Amino acid sequence: MADSVIFLKKGGEGYYEEKKSRFLAAAYRISDEQEALAYIEAARKKYWDARHSCYAYVLGGNNELMRFSDDGEPSGTAGKPILEVLTGRKIHDCIIIVTRYFGGTLLGTGGLVRAYQKASLDAIDNSTLARRTKGSRITVTTDYSGAGKIQYTAAQNGWTVEDIIYAADVSLIITIPEDMRERVIKEATDITSGKAQISEEKNIDIEEEL
Repeated sequence: MADSVIFLKKGGEGYYEEKKSRFLAAAYRISDEQEALAYIEAARKKYWDARHSCYAYVLGGNNELMRFSDDGEPSGTAGKPILEVLTGRKIHDCIIIVTRYFGGTLLGTGGLVRAYQKASLDAIDNSTLARRTKGSRITVTTDYSGAGKIQYTAAQNGWTVEDIIYAADVSLIITIPEDMRERVIKEATDITSGKAQISEEKNIDIEEEL
């Protein structure tokens, strides 16, 4: 598949409890660092009586910006494990905040790492993920017989027919990842014996829910 980016279409919440310590996680899609900081501030206000609100966030298609904070937990036991959930799942433009209510018993380094990761994973599992891929929008205009054949081929091969316009001829608007572009154009040409008129719009964003 062509280069793609996985992101949160809709955020989710997670929860984990260990020895009466409660870990409340929330995952959000972000577009810039100011948005990330606003979510952090909102979490600290909402859970003002909690001991820690740790977080990690990533920004950019290649994770050009990565930040995390242990917020008073032992170094490396909170923010970094949260970050590893994001990088391990290859999720971009996202922040996870995990708020901890201390239960009275120390969990130790390993216990904290496990707790922050499990709460973070639960938040991601409760989110809706999507993949954004660069692709092309191809318009194939042909007669009604050729259009039917192209529709059948599209269904068999998983091409996305975005729209169909019926007039004297039929125009099918097909969106496909960039690595399928040449194949789709060739098949559309072959199916219609070269009679189809084909135009395209390159470098568009295609989003697919996971």
